[in-house]
Amino acid sequence: MTSADPSPARPWALLAELTHACPLHCGYCSNPLELTRRSHELTTDQWTDVMRQAGELGVVHTHLSGGEPLLRRDLEQIVTAAEAAGIYTQLVTSGVGLDQARLDALASAGLRSVQLSVQHADPRASDRIGGRRSFAEKERAAQLVRAVGLPLGLNVVLHRENLDAIDTIVELGVSWGADRVELANVQFYGWGLLNRAALLPTREQLAGARDAVERWRKRLNTGPELVWVVPDYFDGVAKPCMGGWGAVSLTVTPDGTVLPCPAAAALPGLDPPNIRDRPLDWIWEHSAAFTRYRGTDWMADPCRSCARRDEDFGGCRCQAYALTGDAARTDPACRFSPDHGVIRVPADEGADATAPVRRRVPGRSEGAATWV
Repeated sequence: MTSADPSPARPWALLAELTHACPLHCGYCSNPLELTRRSHELTTDQWTDVMRQAGELGVVHTHLSGGEPLLRRDLEQIVTAAEAAGIYTQLVTSGVGLDQARLDALASAGLRSVQLSVQHADPRASDRIGGRRSFAEKERAAQLVRAVGLPLGLNVVLHRENLDAIDTIVELGVSWGADRVELANVQFYGWGLLNRAALLPTREQLAGARDAVERWRKRLNTGPELVWVVPDYFDGVAKPCMGGWGAVSLTVTPDGTVLPCPAAAALPGLDPPNIRDRPLDWIWEHSAAFTRYRGTDWMADPCRSCARRDEDFGGCRCQAYALTGDAARTDPACRFSPDHGVIRVPADEGADATAPVRRRVPGRSEGAATWV
């Protein structure tokens, strides 16, 4: 949006982070290091009102996410509220705790699809990456989703420990009857940035994985759609964060904080509003958190004079802050950024195989951040 634009377009997508609690302890988790305690989460009535307001604002699709949304005992009521608001619901889950009775209840409430996280095709590797035994529960969850007739997607975060397993991961998606397999190269925010030294792949690994995806796309006449989410650190091209800051989507965190993207809580001085205090339409249209980096007027060079400024919008504000200390700088992922070296050097060096993976300690402090 430029200064001449009277108001932003309406959002169509909502990421509803229902809880930060999770049975898994993945080292690449994008959740913030300071997690929301269960006791501070929005109530059922408050989430119901969020869905009502989102529908009135124009939202047509929501990811019900976390953490693990199945830990919310009122998940069915939240799904019902979204359905009543005319919003398509997709459950983003680890699969842990999903049984026949729960899935039947969710489907009856109006759940439209399920996205299941998968860490690896090998059960032992999957359990190691996720920080607990869970592969068998994931396999069972996939069977249940297919049996009830809901669309099934697999979401695989790619990093040093699983990039060489693309073939078996795709084979797993085919055998589990997935409609879509999203192969998302790790984004270095939150716990992912904390563990960057252990997660970074080599350029050779990425090239091999990209080639494998292309081979499978040519081979699969039927079967899952394969989505390859390109890595930030290796291509020299910045991606438009969330389709542009405050452009198409918004995030509501477990405590009701409303953000332009899931990682934006880390930005200093953003002062994001809370749904407990302000209505969603005001937050979208007028809050400083959503207007600060919307459009292109805020940019300095090299972004301001770049031909791609209306395509990538300067890249990711959260990544710019994490790597340079200034959220208004060009995303270092861009080859034209004066800070590109802070990404290029670690990308060229690859992962440190001796680096420990820091994880949340299970079961402590109601979801507060502790790690080992």
